[in-house]
Amino acid sequence: MIYGVQAPRRRDAQRNRLAILEAASDLMTGRADIAGMPEIARRAGVGQATLYRHFPDRYALTSAVIAHQVERLEACVTANQQQPAAFRPMLDAVLRSQVAMRPLVHLARRLEPAVQGRYLRQIVTLLAGPLQRAQEQGHVRRDLVPADLMVLFGMVEGVAEGMLGDAGDQTAKAIELALDGLMPLP
Repeated sequence: MIYGVQAPRRRDAQRNRLAILEAASDLMTGRADIAGMPEIARRAGVGQATLYRHFPDRYALTSAVIAHQVERLEACVTANQQQPAAFRPMLDAVLRSQVAMRPLVHLARRLEPAVQGRYLRQIVTLLAGPLQRAQEQGHVRRDLVPADLMVLFGMVEGVAEGMLGDAGDQTAKAIELALDGLMPLP
C-alpha cells in the first residue's frame, strides 16, 4: 500500500483469493457442519499461510463469503431487471438459500451487529427495485415496503431455527406461505 492506495493484486493472488472464497462458500453454505480453516485451504488448493494472508480469521472470511453471496444476488437482480414477474421466484431463491446456508447464517450471527445490519440492508436494497417493479405490474401486493422483506427473512429464520433435525418440509411450507402473502389483495 502506497500513500493509502492499495496496489492491485497480482493475478495469482486474485486467483487464490477467489479459490478460497469458492471453497469457503461451498463449505459454509452447505448443510454440514462448518469445516475448519485447514479444510478450506485444502479444498481451495492453497496453503494455510495463503489463506490467512487473505483472511486473517474466520470472521474476515465469513464476511467475505457473505459479500460474495450478495454479489451473486446482485448479478441475479441485474439479469432479471426487466422481468417484474421474476421477483417472487427470486425472493423464493433468497429464502431457500437462507435455509440451506445454515452454517453461514450461524457464523454471520457472530459478526458485529453493524456488519450484520450492513449486509441485511444491502440485500433489502437490492430487492427494493424488483419489489417496486413487481408491484407496478400487479405481481405483488402494493402495500408492501422493502422493510417488510426483513419480516419475511425473520419468519423463515424462526422456522428454520425452531425445527429439530431436517426441517426441509416445514421451512419449504413456511416459504410458500410467506410468498403467498405477497400476492395482490383481491
